[in-house]
Amino acid sequence: MLPYAVGLVLSIGVAVFARSVGFDRDRAFYPAVLIVVASYYVLFAAMSGSVDTVLFETMLMTLFVAAAVAGFKGSPWVIVGGLAAHGIQDAVHSSIVVNPGVPVWWPAWCLAYDIGAAIALAWLLRRPTVDVAGARA
Repeated sequence: MLPYAVGLVLSIGVAVFARSVGFDRDRAFYPAVLIVVASYYVLFAAMSGSVDTVLFETMLMTLFVAAAVAGFKGSPWVIVGGLAAHGIQDAVHSSIVVNPGVPVWWPAWCLAYDIGAAIALAWLLRRPTVDVAGARA
């Protein structure tokens, strides 16, 4: 239960911090977050020493990088969907690929982080005083 709580609280904390210092005014902030969270499984695969796992995790990561680019160039709602989809991937990751480098607590933490970040971004996008790039209108 702790990984879920920490992931959710941290995602909301990062969103509040990013808003308060202006990081999220740049349209690239949340796409970069999506790319970073997707990259960790590749890191864990590299730590396991399995080239096959690195290649498979890289293919999965590429889907989220494509979503990040599409959201950056088009609608930021694609980023919301990408973050939520990555959370779903976290929930089923162990049935998709065997990656012994993944810490036991990671999928739960990352699921909570991803869903929290998706909710935070969706909330920001629905606020009438914020444009799609996150800048005050």
